Amino acid sequence: MTRYALTVDAGIRDLRAADHLLHTLAAELALPEGAFGCTHLVRGDRPRVALSFTLPSEPLLSTVRERLATAGYDSTPGVPDAAGRAVVYPGVSALTGTVTIADVLTRSAIDRVAVLGGPGDPAPDTRLVTWDHVRPQWQYDGTLLLTAMPAVGDTLVPFEVPAPTPCCADH
Repeated sequence: MTRYALTVDAGIRDLRAADHLLHTLAAELALPEGAFGCTHLVRGDRPRVALSFTLPSEPLLSTVRERLATAGYDSTPGVPDAAGRAVVYPGVSALTGTVTIADVLTRSAIDRVAVLGGPGDPAPDTRLVTWDHVRPQWQYDGTLLLTAMPAVGDTLVPFEVPAPTPCCADH
């Protein structure tokens, strides 16, 4: 399926604020179920986090672009890079609480789950404690990959935690 994308660069400097804006805009824009909303780290002399929206049709893209402009956001065609971090995607609302890897792969757009330091993909019946915060990453081959790590009780948790401890928080 052909996808249509645009980028919004609101000058945001951290992922939590970018996630918040992405969720806010997705709700205000009433994005359809097949839409993706991603964050992208923009490096260079002005590091920041850009947002992208990918939609299943050109008319939807035009509508979203117009609504963004009305709300005061400039957008540009395409995505900043192919390795965006998915925040809004098909099936994300089903990934709450504890689910199995099979659930992740059948209920959402996530193509694959990999375990940090693991020898292969986890078994389908492996439990994933989602923390209601599942942020897969687009790979350059077009795969949407969720990276997980081992946790207590033979479970997995997403590598990205919902409220990370800031660097140097203890000093």
